[in-house]
Amino acid sequence: QVHLVASGGGLVQAGGSLRLSCATSGRTLSNYGMGWFRQAPGKEREFVAGLNRVGDHSYYDTFVKGRFTISRDNPNYLAYLQMNNLKPEDTALYYCRPVTYYGDVWTPSREYDWGQGTQVTVSS
Repeated sequence: QVHLVASGGGLVQAGGSLRLSCATSGRTLSNYGMGWFRQAPGKEREFVAGLNRVGDHSYYDTFVKGRFTISRDNPNYLAYLQMNNLKPEDTALYYCRPVTYYGDVWTPSREYDWGQGTQVTVSS
């Protein structure tokens, strides 16, 4: 299965910032929106942020709204998740994955898998 590679994770103190990057392709960006997901040990995977293909609709999880920003740099085939004012609760393995957006429903594309993700650890 095909998957995208997320990078930019690391260890940061609470209140700090990180920017995650996701390498995509022209085909991916032209056909899908982009989503960021995260999963902490023992927890369910959650949908953190999404941006549809056209770029006129976005989604943010309640716990990250106002702190995280999803964006795309289409000419360079990159997607980003800017994370500010990080909290220990944000500690998780973060994944990027193309998504579809239909009828206000965000769905991970079946053409891709989760990949390995990038670890974000926020210390107190």
